[in-house]
Amino acid sequence: MDKIPNSQLIEKDIPSQRASWKKIELFALTFNGYKHWGSFKKCREVAERGVKLFRENKEPTQSLTDLRTCLFFESRRWKHYGKNPSKKGMEYVHILVEAIRTRVAAKEIA
Repeated sequence: MDKIPNSQLIEKDIPSQRASWKKIELFALTFNGYKHWGSFKKCREVAERGVKLFRENKEPTQSLTDLRTCLFFESRRWKHYGKNPSKKGMEYVHILVEAIRTRVAAKEIA
């Protein structure tokens, strides 16, 4: 899948709530967090904030860009592990996807 800027992202681009990891991973790669933030380190910092909110059982409040960064980083994390996400990992991934859908539906592009 090609890169999709936030301004061109539409709801139909976003995988369904029950989508497989393979479909979600392809969608995650429509955004390059490393390139956007200029470094692995900054991308990881943004992604770690998302994981922290998830672990604290809080709703994701980040911007669309931050949420896409989190999803991108998860795709890279699991690729590095050489396996698909765990059950808990998929729970987080689905929360990210739904939060992205909410931002896109609200026409938030930041």
